[in-house]
Amino acid sequence: MNRRDAIRGLALAGALGKVEGAPRASGAEGPKPLERDGLRAWLETSLRRVYPTSPPREAPALEMLAARNERLSLQACFRNLETNSAIVRCDVSAPEGWGVRVRRVGFVPMQHLDTYTPKEELEGIGFIPGLCPDPLYDDPRAHVGPESNGVFWVSLVVPEGATPGVHEVRVKLTLENRYGYTDFTRPEPSAIEMPVRVDVRPLVLKPRQDFPVTNWISADSIWEWYRIKPCSEEFWRLAEAYIRDLVSHGVDVIYTPMLNTRHEILVRPAQLLKVKRTGPDRYEFDFGDVRRWVRIAKEAGANHLEWPHFFTPAPTSARHPQRIFERDDEAIGPMLWAPEIPATGDVYRAFLSQFLPAFKAFLEEEGVLDRSLFHCADEPDGDVQMADYRKARAMLAEMAPWMKVMDAMSDPRFATERLSDMPVPSIVTAPAFTQADCPAWAYFCCGPRDRYLQRLLDTPLSKIRMAGWLFYKLGAKGFLHWGYNYWFVFCTSKIGDPFADASVGAWPGMPYGDAFVVYPGPDGPLDSIRWEVFAESLQDYALLQSAGVKPDDPLLAGIKDYADFPKSADWLAKARREILARA
Repeated sequence: MNRRDAIRGLALAGALGKVEGAPRASGAEGPKPLERDGLRAWLETSLRRVYPTSPPREAPALEMLAARNERLSLQACFRNLETNSAIVRCDVSAPEGWGVRVRRVGFVPMQHLDTYTPKEELEGIGFIPGLCPDPLYDDPRAHVGPESNGVFWVSLVVPEGATPGVHEVRVKLTLENRYGYTDFTRPEPSAIEMPVRVDVRPLVLKPRQDFPVTNWISADSIWEWYRIKPCSEEFWRLAEAYIRDLVSHGVDVIYTPMLNTRHEILVRPAQLLKVKRTGPDRYEFDFGDVRRWVRIAKEAGANHLEWPHFFTPAPTSARHPQRIFERDDEAIGPMLWAPEIPATGDVYRAFLSQFLPAFKAFLEEEGVLDRSLFHCADEPDGDVQMADYRKARAMLAEMAPWMKVMDAMSDPRFATERLSDMPVPSIVTAPAFTQADCPAWAYFCCGPRDRYLQRLLDTPLSKIRMAGWLFYKLGAKGFLHWGYNYWFVFCTSKIGDPFADASVGAWPGMPYGDAFVVYPGPDGPLDSIRWEVFAESLQDYALLQSAGVKPDDPLLAGIKDYADFPKSADWLAKARREILARA
């Protein structure tokens, strides 16, 4: 047997080994690392980050479980042991009809770990400060220097019609510049192959039901980063790519930037609505751009449209009207009123008396009135803001009784007073809303940290993956997060660089990764590892529904609240195995 055959045989024999704590076959030796021509290769699950200097693992084979119609992820990794750089290509072969996507894992700088989090609740200690794996590039090649790792993110889609049973996927890493520039004796590429065994179970994963999810899209981030004209054709091409990315990751509610909602006043605010002042307290409205956005969202598969807040957010929640500008086809004009006017005064009431009927007619024309989610004001807190919110909400109820509102509001008094049709409390106070028998969504934003659920750059991936399980067990009616693609330097009109600073210039108050889960790519979004894992957590929610698991099932007994819950990859693997064995 020559060396090439020996390596191939070792790869096949490695199928006996399993990563992530799964048992090995009785009497079998543990898997050996695969090493060839200066490369050491291994496979990793989607639940552990691989840093540029992470020690290679002895895992040249991987076993996975899947329902039919499920998306899976894994990582193909290599260490360059040579003194020259290595250009490595990743190719994946899967059964006919399976979806396959290979992306290169990129690394972004983290100057600090995030604050107020116990070290056992962090991932990256020993590597951070340093480079953290996060963006995913549509590139099957990695160019890596000596004594450093390259990583590929492999996504698989098991078709609904897949035959139950074990299927093999082959991951091949090819060293395309195997020898240095002085050695031309063996020019053929060198390759390492590693097997992935996917045990497909009979259960067919069905779409998630009755659990809406929103992540707010920042239209102004798009046109400022790409340096394009707002609402230009280039913008609409990019907007469609970002909206489709949201839907493909389990977000079924698309936020519509009809009105600007930023704290600060921008030169080019995100306001799709065109408004023309025709006289004292008289206005005309053009919903053309709003209509185009809505139709893109519907065609992408969104179930709901979400609309901006009608009043200012915290720290002056509901004290003033939303900042609305004159706008035509060419440019944004001046604000329609001074930003300090009262929320329920005559000026804004006159505007709403004209806008709300036109808005309702538009929603009915587009057939989305019953699929729309509305807001009054964001995150009111404390006695003063609660009083302002009561007044603003009462005015909306008077002028638009057809409009049911939902808002982020964490004070339990909002539950007892029923000030919102659907409150959205922080995961810290969500239990108080449950105790008050008040149905509610849930959200997190910048915090809480500590032991709570998060999806930051240093949140363990297995913890992020628990999101769907927590929402299911704890009875949340939906989930909201503000940070899909906010790339501005925080609370300024200056566009930042998400590839250089994932805290958008506001660490430690703004932790790394809170403001966005996608990066700007040349033709649309670049997904992140966190975004992929969060999407798979929402897929787990669908798995629980599809399998008929009840929230009070003993399997979920370890989930107590949003801070006290299982956080290991082993627990996830065991729970998924039990669910798929039942079906």
